[in-house]
Amino acid sequence: MAPLFLLLCLPFAFGGHDYNQALSKSILFFEAQRSGYLPHNQRITWRANSGLNDGKASGVDLVGGYYDAGDNVKFGLPMAFTITMMSWSIIEYRKQMAANGELGHAMEAVKWGTDYFIKAHPQPYVLYGE
Repeated sequence: MAPLFLLLCLPFAFGGHDYNQALSKSILFFEAQRSGYLPHNQRITWRANSGLNDGKASGVDLVGGYYDAGDNVKFGLPMAFTITMMSWSIIEYRKQMAANGELGHAMEAVKWGTDYFIKAHPQPYVLYGE
């Protein structure tokens, strides 16, 4: 019985993974975590503009950036790490991302985060964060 089980299960164990789909879905995750005025090319259609008053109480525009894991909170350090890792991934795997049609989406994801960080640093020695 054991040899028959192994014979039937072995093809599934070495069947491979669809890394193109994993890449596409992981970048879609970033789009789903966007805060602010969403762009016209937003692929996650169930999301709407959000966090449009961020920073208003302090007189600064902090609209944008990414929420932390769907909880409607924007944490600066995890967001900075994420943007850094995405940037390094683009440098390292640019050709593969382009071949899969995701390079533009990945670069838009980085820009979304860096645009927010530029806003969060409105003057020398001032950085807004949580």
